Amino acid sequence: MQIAILIFDGLTALDAIGPYEVLSRLPGADLGFVAKEAGTKRTDTGALGVEADLALADMDSPEVVLVPGGPGSRPLMRDPEVLEWLRSAHASSTWTTSVCTGALVLGAAGILDGKRATTHWAFLDRLSELGAEPVAERVVEDGKVITAAGVSAGIDMALTLVARIAGDEVAQAIQLGIEYDPQPPFDAGSLSKASPEVIEMVRGAERAESE
Repeated sequence: MQIAILIFDGLTALDAIGPYEVLSRLPGADLGFVAKEAGTKRTDTGALGVEADLALADMDSPEVVLVPGGPGSRPLMRDPEVLEWLRSAHASSTWTTSVCTGALVLGAAGILDGKRATTHWAFLDRLSELGAEPVAERVVEDGKVITAAGVSAGIDMALTLVARIAGDEVAQAIQLGIEYDPQPPFDAGSLSKASPEVIEMVRGAERAESE
């Protein structure tokens, strides 16, 4: 199964690497990082480089498409080459997926029209502007489209995808293999749990990122 993870300068590392760690363990997976041009793409911190071995033209019909998020995803929403590649890949894909603000790129390509979808909570209202029905859930499935909420939710999405492709037992084996058993030190991982002060701290950071 050919799996394409779209990468770009300014992506959030875990958006791509979390699902990669899960999907790379899927039996029969042929996984590749693709970009407009092959080469190293820097993450949103600038400290980490992720290598795209393939350009978009080198993988035109993947069975699974995954679009991560990060501040660098915003220019992709206005990039005709990327949007056309996504539309073409989606037309023949078995699954089209996103993590965090990667959903906004899918929306800009018209892939989320009339579909239930999610993204990072700070950008959830943007989905309705792109033709989708925003859903405040960690992973949302609508047909062959699966979207994940912010960053760490990409691991949950990838495990969900593996279960759809290979069955629950394979997904559970991968979960155990990567020892994905979250026990965070704080109960502040969602809007319903975080304090107003913490929420505003994050909103301020997101606003600064968008400027």
